[in-house]
Amino acid sequence: MQKPIYLFSISSHPHAKSINALDIKFLKPEIDFSKYDYLIITSKQVSEALAQYDKNEYIHMPSICVSKKSAEPYEALGGEVLACGTGYGDDLSAIIKQFPHAKRWLYLRAKVVASSFISTCQEEGYNIDEIVVYESKCSKDIQHIHVQEDATLVFASPSSIRCFLKTHTITPLNKVVVIGTTTAAAVPKGIKYHISKETTIESCMEIGLY
Repeated sequence: MQKPIYLFSISSHPHAKSINALDIKFLKPEIDFSKYDYLIITSKQVSEALAQYDKNEYIHMPSICVSKKSAEPYEALGGEVLACGTGYGDDLSAIIKQFPHAKRWLYLRAKVVASSFISTCQEEGYNIDEIVVYESKCSKDIQHIHVQEDATLVFASPSSIRCFLKTHTITPLNKVVVIGTTTAAAVPKGIKYHISKETTIESCMEIGLY
């Protein structure tokens, strides 16, 4: 009999009990988009935040995105995507370094981020400004969910693990699947886990189902 699969993410999957791990609050700081040449997008929430602004202010700006999944919402808005990484912020450093130092970048991000790739690029002289356009907190859904002791747990972000562990424990009977190395780094020491081949929910579920 298939053990239940719990997916802790802001996304869902038909073969898992999907638990919204985070509650998102969108911000709308004043932004002068005319100062920049390119956007850096690392989540679909950035495009949702952009939708609050007059599209004519930003839609002409090409973007680089951390993954295809983060690129799709910006393309849906009508924006151009120059390049996509494989799901890790550090991949974007190599992409940025293909452009001249004179180019001006705008990194729209969450209040808390897991990667330091921006500071690495800034230290090498790249002109990148950061503006926080959304923040997140642990959802009530993840705090109050009852999880079967031998269930498969799929975590789609470091935050989802941290939020889960505030009110739950991971037992030796749980099969733990994480969406990539950044999320894996949030798993407590001593807990065995599986890392998805790609940074997608589908790739995680392939491991969770078999």
